[in-house]
Amino acid sequence: MKDVVIIGAGVIGCAVARELSKFQCDVCVLEASEDVCAGTSKANSGIVHAGFDAMPGSAKARFNVMGSRMMPQITQDLDVPFKRNGALVVCVDRSLRPGLDELLERGRINGVQNLRILERDELKKLEPNISDNAIAALYAPDSGIICPFKLTIAMAENAFTNGVDFGFNSPVQSIRRNDDGSYTVQTASEQITARSVINAAGVHSAEFHNQVSAQKIHITPRRGEYCLLDKNAGNHVHCTIFPQPTKMGKGILVTPTIHGNLLIGPTAEDIQDAENTSTTREGLERVTSGSGSCVSNIPLRQIITSFSGLRAHEDGSDFIIGEPEDAPNFIDCAGVESPGLSAAPAIGKHVADLLSEKFSLVPKSSWIATRKDIAATADLTPEEHNQLIKQNLAYGTIICRCESITEGEILDAIHRPLGARSLDGVKRRTRAGMGRCQSGFCMHRVMEILHRELGIPMEEITKSGGKSTIVIGNMQKRQ
Repeated sequence: MKDVVIIGAGVIGCAVARELSKFQCDVCVLEASEDVCAGTSKANSGIVHAGFDAMPGSAKARFNVMGSRMMPQITQDLDVPFKRNGALVVCVDRSLRPGLDELLERGRINGVQNLRILERDELKKLEPNISDNAIAALYAPDSGIICPFKLTIAMAENAFTNGVDFGFNSPVQSIRRNDDGSYTVQTASEQITARSVINAAGVHSAEFHNQVSAQKIHITPRRGEYCLLDKNAGNHVHCTIFPQPTKMGKGILVTPTIHGNLLIGPTAEDIQDAENTSTTREGLERVTSGSGSCVSNIPLRQIITSFSGLRAHEDGSDFIIGEPEDAPNFIDCAGVESPGLSAAPAIGKHVADLLSEKFSLVPKSSWIATRKDIAATADLTPEEHNQLIKQNLAYGTIICRCESITEGEILDAIHRPLGARSLDGVKRRTRAGMGRCQSGFCMHRVMEILHRELGIPMEEITKSGGKSTIVIGNMQKRQ
């Protein structure tokens, strides 16, 4: 019997896994996809929110502020890029100006530090490309940007190194509570019994909660569409720029990314299909038109790709973190939409602390707190890069020209703990394929490396697991 089964290897599931890996307990993570960070966690704004937007007293407010405070240490320990670039909530309608004071007070109640309101002149000095219609803005200097892929993967790798098992391509089909209080989790290939289940299944979390509890919850998939601009546009703004929020979310933001691009989006559209991450002409038009409400002269001709992600919106508009009264030891991490990325470290610690107290878990004396990321050769000095090449010649061969990613980095991505098995797995770990040409030049090179290193036939290499194969046959074999 396992001590804990975690359903979902997104940022929340991996945060819980890492925190539980500090204790002497048998933990496994079950993930429906072929890799970590394959759902909501791979398609979001990459923002660490300061915590002024969530309603005081809510779980969102509590975990957002706690998680934001934890982020500098966890990113340092796990070698994850993170920057406090600040955020601005911009008012462009004088009649809505009192709303900034309300947000300021809300943030102060939540415990957010250093908040203040900038009037137009100071705002324009801070952000020269701010809209001419901007009247004032709430400034949150503690807001930040992060790579959501790197954070999720880092926590997963660290958890794995500390003894947590991961099962991929293992969609959970059902859960039942047994007479002895344990739970049986049924996947397509096996049954696993555990003392406790952590429900971190994102847009599917209500399905599993409702199988074990009479206290039903409802999750609506909320689709958000984005456009990503080339690095030439990355300095168009320095802070993350929000319009004043509405009940549907924080609106169309404009933000630099941690890797130097410019990101605009997302929309907010409630849909029924929890797997529908397609983009639409109407949605992308809303992104491009809405992004100009607070920022002027966005170079939209430099858009290099678009994408969408799904948020798990719970009817009460708050996170559900904890046990249902009628399902002891089943712990929900449900309805974790924005600011879920920001809150993840705090949610992980909270859930691990709950189980530690319940089961009297013993801390490990040998727990490893740190992890080193793949060497980003593009960020090295020529001397550092040459030294790396001396150790391994593969670091001298450029595979992805747009992002200057070497063969050595791709080899590391494949062979490190929980290594990449697909094109997207390599891309999330190294950025190979994320540049201007969007893998137009490097895709076949990456496929050849995956084929050579893992022995996967070229016809079976996928973009992102499942049926997302790239090639359909080998012409030489047919001749």
